[in-house]
Amino acid sequence: MSEHEHETPGLEIEEQHAQEDEIVIDNEGALNETSGLKIEEENAQKEVNGSVDSVNEPNTSAGSREISNATEKEQSHPVEEVCTSTFLTSGESAAEVTVQEDFPEESGEDEAIDKKANASTDVKNYTATVKVMLMPEGNMMTMAFAIGLSIKDLKRHFANQLKVPSEVIQISLEGRVVKEHRTLMDLGVQPHGTIQLEMFSTDPEYHPIRPVKPQQEYNMPDVITVRVQTDTMAYQDVVVEIERATRRTAFLGGYRHKAAGTEYHHAAVQTMARRKPDTGVETFSRDTQTMSMRSQVQQCSNSTSTQMTRIGCYISNAEDKLLAPGPYVTADQYHARRLQAVLTLQTYARRWQAWRLTDMLRQDRELRLAWVEREERRKTEEKEEQVRGEHRRRMNPQNKADFALLYNALEKWRREEVEEIDAMLTGAERKAALCALLEKETQLIASIGRHRIAASEKNHDKAVQAFLDKCAAPKRWRAFDGRMTQMDTPFTVRAKELRDLYTSINLTYLNQEERLDVLLTLKHTVKEHECKLTKDIVELIDREADLLMRGVKETNLEGLRKRISTLVLQYIKTPTFNPEVAKILKVPQDPTQLQKNIYFCGGCSRYLLSTDFSLTANARSVGQCRRCMELDNEARRREDFSHYRTILHRLRKAEALASGDTAKITYLLQEQDLQYLVDVVWGAKSALSACSDLHDLVMVRWDRVWEWSPWNCVLLAKDEASAHLKVENLDQAYGVVFIRSVKHKHTLAKKYFSQIPIMAQYLQDVDSQSAAHCNLLVARPIATVTARTLINTSKT
Repeated sequence: MSEHEHETPGLEIEEQHAQEDEIVIDNEGALNETSGLKIEEENAQKEVNGSVDSVNEPNTSAGSREISNATEKEQSHPVEEVCTSTFLTSGESAAEVTVQEDFPEESGEDEAIDKKANASTDVKNYTATVKVMLMPEGNMMTMAFAIGLSIKDLKRHFANQLKVPSEVIQISLEGRVVKEHRTLMDLGVQPHGTIQLEMFSTDPEYHPIRPVKPQQEYNMPDVITVRVQTDTMAYQDVVVEIERATRRTAFLGGYRHKAAGTEYHHAAVQTMARRKPDTGVETFSRDTQTMSMRSQVQQCSNSTSTQMTRIGCYISNAEDKLLAPGPYVTADQYHARRLQAVLTLQTYARRWQAWRLTDMLRQDRELRLAWVEREERRKTEEKEEQVRGEHRRRMNPQNKADFALLYNALEKWRREEVEEIDAMLTGAERKAALCALLEKETQLIASIGRHRIAASEKNHDKAVQAFLDKCAAPKRWRAFDGRMTQMDTPFTVRAKELRDLYTSINLTYLNQEERLDVLLTLKHTVKEHECKLTKDIVELIDREADLLMRGVKETNLEGLRKRISTLVLQYIKTPTFNPEVAKILKVPQDPTQLQKNIYFCGGCSRYLLSTDFSLTANARSVGQCRRCMELDNEARRREDFSHYRTILHRLRKAEALASGDTAKITYLLQEQDLQYLVDVVWGAKSALSACSDLHDLVMVRWDRVWEWSPWNCVLLAKDEASAHLKVENLDQAYGVVFIRSVKHKHTLAKKYFSQIPIMAQYLQDVDSQSAAHCNLLVARPIATVTARTLINTSKT
C-alpha cells in the first residue's frame, strides 16, 4: 500500500496534477476551528517527467500524517492569503506567481462583479496536461501548463529547456501548424484536460530537437501552500509545515531482476502495526492462513392461502376440474410396475447395444472385403504389369538382362520341342525334325543378334553422352546445413567445352556455313597440341571442308564425318588434352598401377581388372571374366538370373534400412549364391504357402533380432513376410514341426556357406551368440561342434 488516506473530518485532499504545488481542500467550516496544518512525511523523493517540477500528494508510506491546526484569525477584516505555484501562468514564464485574494466587506453588485472577475482569472490559471511528441524521433514529453498560455510562451519555455532558438521551433496539432497568438483555451483544452501536440525543428541539421533527461531526484520542500475552499467561489491559502519522521521503514525483503539487475523491495503499510495485548504467555507458533468454512441449510417458510366464496365475494367455478380418486396401488403392485419398467428399459438398451455391435461388425466386414478386393486387384495389376514388362523386354531388348531373358526363353522352347520330338518321332524322322529345329534355333539366334547390334549402337551413344556429362559435371558436396554446393574447376570447364564441341560435330541438321564454322572451331581447339592424333584430325577437317566447298552430297560424307567423330572422342578421352577424364577411365594411366589387381582370363586370354570378374561365394580361383561367362551362359546353360537379382536387391535394401552400415553378409553374396539358397535349400517356394512365383517371393530374417544370414533367413511371400516380421515370439506363433524344418534348412545353409573363410568367421560369431542365449538353436552343442568342424575343413 503506497498511499494511505487519513480519516480527517471535513478535509479532502485532491491531487490536481503531477506538476502542481497547490492542493485544494474542501473544508466546509473546519477552518473556523483550525488555523494551520502540519504534515509529517518520511519519504519525499518523487520522480518527475520532463523538466517541470511536480508536487504530488505527500507520501505517507513510511508513517502517519500528523495534521495540526493553528489558531485561525478572525474573519471580520479582510484576510490576505499567498499562493505560490511553480507552473507557468498567463503573462509570466517559469516564475513564481503571487495571487492576492481580497475579500471586501462590500455587498451588492460590486461584490458580484469582483467574484466574477476573480473566477475568470482562476479559470485561466487552471492547468492542463500537455503531451508533446518530439519529431522525428517520436519521443514524448508530458508537462503541465496553464490553459491561458499562448503557443509563443510554450515555444519560449521549450527553447529554454531544449537549448534551441525559439524561432526554429514549430508546434502543430493533428498535422496543422498552430499560430503563436493562440492559447490552449483557444485549442479547446478544458481545465485539468489533456492535449497532444507535435513539435519539430525547421532547421534539423544545425538545431535538432533532442529529449531532455529528466531529473533523477526531487526533494520535498519544508513548507508548502495548501488552497482550501471556504465557499462556492471563495478559496483560502494555508501555509503547511512539513515535519520529517526519523523512524525508518522496516526492510521486508524483495527480489532482483536477473537480466537487468534492478532490485525491487516489498512495500510496508504507512500506519503502525497494531500490537496484540500481552497475555503473559510466551508463544512460538504461527497462525495458519486458511479459513474454516461452515455450511448450514435453512428452510424458509412458504405461506399459501385459498380464496373461497363468501358473502360479498364471488369466485367463479367455470374452470374448476373434478378430481376422482383412482384405484389404490399397493406397495407390491408399485414395485412390480417399477420392475417391469426396468426390464423394458434394459430390453431396449440391450437391443441398441446389439444393433450397435452388429453394425460395427458389418462395417468391419465391409472394410475387410473392400481391402481384400483392393489387394486382389493390386496383385492382378502387378501380375499384368509384370507380364507386359516381360513381353516388352522380349520384343524390344535393351540391356544384358533383356537378352538373357530372351536366351532363357529360347532354351525353354528348345527343350519343349526336343521333348516333343523324342516322344513322338524315332529314327530318320527324328533326325530330320532335330535338324529343322536346329535351323529354326539358328534363325532365332541370328534375330537376337541383330537386336543386340541395334541396341548396342543405341546404348553406345547413350554411354558416350553419359561419359561426357560425367566428365563435365561440377564438384558437389553437402554443407553442414544440408544444402548442396557446386563448384566448377578449370578441368571441368575444359571438359564441358569439349563435350559441347563433340555434340556440335555429331549434329546432322546443320547447313554448309554452320558446318564449316563448327569444323573451324574444332581445328583451332585441337591445334593447341601437336601430336599424331591432332594432325590426323586437322587433315580430316581440311578434307571435309574442301569437299563441302566442292558441293559433295552429305550422304557421301558420312564415313568421313564418322572418322572425325571417332578421333575427336579419342582426343577427349586422352588425359593430356582433358585432365578430368583421368579420374573416370577404367585403365589407369600410371603403368605402376597396372600391376595391382590385374588377373588373367583363360577364356579370352586377356589381363583384366578384378572388377571385370564375377566370383561366387565358394570360388577358389578367379576363373573367367564376366564377358566370357555371359557368352558361355548364352551358348550352353542360358540361365536367367533376373529374378534372383531382384530378390537380392530387395534383401539388401531391407537390411540397409534395418541395420544401416553394419549389414555385411548380404553384400558378400552374388546372384549364383542366392540361386543356390533359393532353389536348393528352400526349394524355390514359400516355406508357409508353398508359393513358387519368384516375382512374389522375398528373403527375410527368421529371427528379426539378429542380422540376416543364410542360417537366419526364411523364404516367404510378400504378404507373409510383412506378417512374419511382426511376430514377437516364434515358438508361440509357429508349430514345432515347422520350426524344426526351418532349423534343418539353416543347417544345410551353414554346411554350404561355411566353406568360405569369411562366412565361417561370421558363423563362429553367431555360434557364440547362440551359446549365450541358449534358445536360438535346436541342438546348441552339436551345432557348435559342427560349425568348428566345417571351419577346420575349409581351412584345410
